[in-house]
Amino acid sequence: MGGTPSTDIGPGLGAFIAFFALAIILWFLMRNMNGRMRRMAYRERERIEALEAQERAASGATGAADDAPQDPGGSGPPGRSGPAA
Repeated sequence: MGGTPSTDIGPGLGAFIAFFALAIILWFLMRNMNGRMRRMAYRERERIEALEAQERAASGATGAADDAPQDPGGSGPPGRSGPAA
């Protein structure tokens, strides 16, 4: 009974092409995401630098004697205003 055919069937060329296409798509997606993340970080850095420059200009215009950063919203606990007693 050695005449039975082999039933081993592999994924074939279609599966290879599908997997290769998915790999290429993933590569393009990761490349795009990396560029967007770099662009977002660069814009955030520019925004922070602009805010710091604006704060320095505002503190220079008011003639603040100390170099400590000012918190315009108040840094005290909520519900209290004015100097501590």
